[in-house]
Amino acid sequence: MPELRKDPIVGRWVIVNTENPRTPRDYEIIPHEWKGEKDCPFCYGNEYMTPPEIEAIRDENSAPNTPGWKVRVVPNKFPALRIEGDLDKRPEGMYDMCNGIGAHEVIIDTPYHYKDICELTSEEIFLVLSVYKSRMVDLKNDKRFKFILLFKNVGELAGASLEHPHSQLIALPMIPKNVKEELDGSKHFFHYHERCIFCDIINQERSESERVLFENQDFISFCPFFGRFPFEVWILPKKHMAEFQNVCESQLRALAEILKATLLRLKKVLSSPDYNYIIHTAPFDYEFCESYHWHIEIMPKLIRPAGFEWGSGFYIVPTPPELAAKILKNE
Repeated sequence: MPELRKDPIVGRWVIVNTENPRTPRDYEIIPHEWKGEKDCPFCYGNEYMTPPEIEAIRDENSAPNTPGWKVRVVPNKFPALRIEGDLDKRPEGMYDMCNGIGAHEVIIDTPYHYKDICELTSEEIFLVLSVYKSRMVDLKNDKRFKFILLFKNVGELAGASLEHPHSQLIALPMIPKNVKEELDGSKHFFHYHERCIFCDIINQERSESERVLFENQDFISFCPFFGRFPFEVWILPKKHMAEFQNVCESQLRALAEILKATLLRLKKVLSSPDYNYIIHTAPFDYEFCESYHWHIEIMPKLIRPAGFEWGSGFYIVPTPPELAAKILKNE
């Protein structure tokens, strides 16, 4: 019989196929193939094709907007939101509206066009993560912004318009609804139990162990009991921390190691699927840091939500997370 499982954080239900679960060979996975892009704006030597860089990690004697960089940050050429101007919140009859103010930046992970982030060295991934942190710290100083969403789209099915490895950052003047649901759920749990719900999840996953993929001194990666998608993986810091930008250097290095290991395993087992990963972090100056725990969610694009999912908010998961973890660990 299928199982209904409830996400204890936001209250969302998922339907898990435990009768006839799918394995990787049952999915129509189109392996990501590098096509190459003529005059790719993110490639080494094409720095003139992007807006002027905001920040970069580069060789000591190299100049901005020239070769010599390892990680580079530029404004999105076609931003979802504009950084210039005032918010100007105002009514439009019964509706609320404001100007489209925000920041939309692209983090170019590497000069190499044909390398997934998991194929970089741990040191190179550490540099990417360091830039993530640096950009969050910098944008926190802009009092117009309340929240930053940092995410990575890999492949067309995941929404990537350019194949050169890159991440994106969008700073928002309000807290998104999905984020508020997660914040409210974790705050409610804390007020009732006087514990962080994410810390409890970590403790249970470690004690049961069947869904755990990797673990090091600072982080754990596992297939969540209530995941919405097949082979979904979460990475959490073991030490309670609400904001990603508060991680120290040693923690970033440990995160680089476990992120690389997790993505490499997904790439091998699922034949290089398209995927998204998203950093879930607390809003700026959040008052209830004791109840929230930043984390990364990784979602391979093996299925597409359809009418039932959009209409009900339930998700159908063809591969139980226990089986997904077993397959990932044994490959």
